[in-house]
Amino acid sequence: MSAAGGLDDTALIERFLEMLTATAGAAGNTVAAYASDLRLASAALGGRLAAADAAALTRLGGEWATLSRATVARKSAALRRFFAFLADEGHRADDPGVALPRPGAQRGLPKVLSHADVDRLFAAIAERLAHVPPNPNDLRIAALIELLYGSGLRATELVSLPRNAIQVDRPYLILCGKGGRERLVPISDRARAAVAVWRTHVASDRAWLFPSGRKHLSRVRLYQLVKALAAKAGIPPDRVSPHVLRHAFATHLLEGGADLRALQAMLGHADIATTEIYTHVDAKRLVELVNTRHPLVDEVKRRA
Repeated sequence: MSAAGGLDDTALIERFLEMLTATAGAAGNTVAAYASDLRLASAALGGRLAAADAAALTRLGGEWATLSRATVARKSAALRRFFAFLADEGHRADDPGVALPRPGAQRGLPKVLSHADVDRLFAAIAERLAHVPPNPNDLRIAALIELLYGSGLRATELVSLPRNAIQVDRPYLILCGKGGRERLVPISDRARAAVAVWRTHVASDRAWLFPSGRKHLSRVRLYQLVKALAAKAGIPPDRVSPHVLRHAFATHLLEGGADLRALQAMLGHADIATTEIYTHVDAKRLVELVNTRHPLVDEVKRRA
């Protein structure tokens, strides 16, 4: 079946990506991933992705057999959404996306830092800040880590903060995060204090809180800085990243008794199922919760 109006894959993929950006409010990284997946699929099918039938998609899915479950899930999601778009826009009368593989929504547990690991990171920062006068780069890493671990910011959200986004007298900020969703992010007293000290080294005419050249600090550079700090703290660098610190923020809050819905709001998750990956608390804590919080515990005490 051919695409309506004589439009080829390239034109239809571009229209689909425009829709994702303008109507669905998809994040830039999502759009880029979908663009790559669709163009690769089009190339694999000889430029006839938009006209593919179920048999062609079944063969395409078979070629993904050596890829990871997460990669196959993402590719299938991109193509299914593309075919749904074609059907909605009248470019196809059918939707062959059902033939694509569905590897399931199994999620791996996030990497976790212990409280001791976090203490070691902050001890390494304190050692660097002990120099008089402190190096501005050390003040910067202190502010970065306080915000990553203390507020659960994503790397992109952190590096692109405006210079005056965080104020000493305001314990929160309103952030437009992934998918264009706004959320309220609590900022700890420690983080606000660290930012205030660092900001004195950022010229008042700079647009970003963490400037680098004419732009802001890149995610790659942030990644490198966090890895270097981990090595200094005696933690294997492959165990630590900006996203692992976001995981630590979430995990440690839950261990401290935080409500899952509140955590969902703070992390900016559209679906609470995403937040539920942080409920991987250890068995000892689960047993402790049952033995101290279950209503039958009070009944046993009364009978005693």
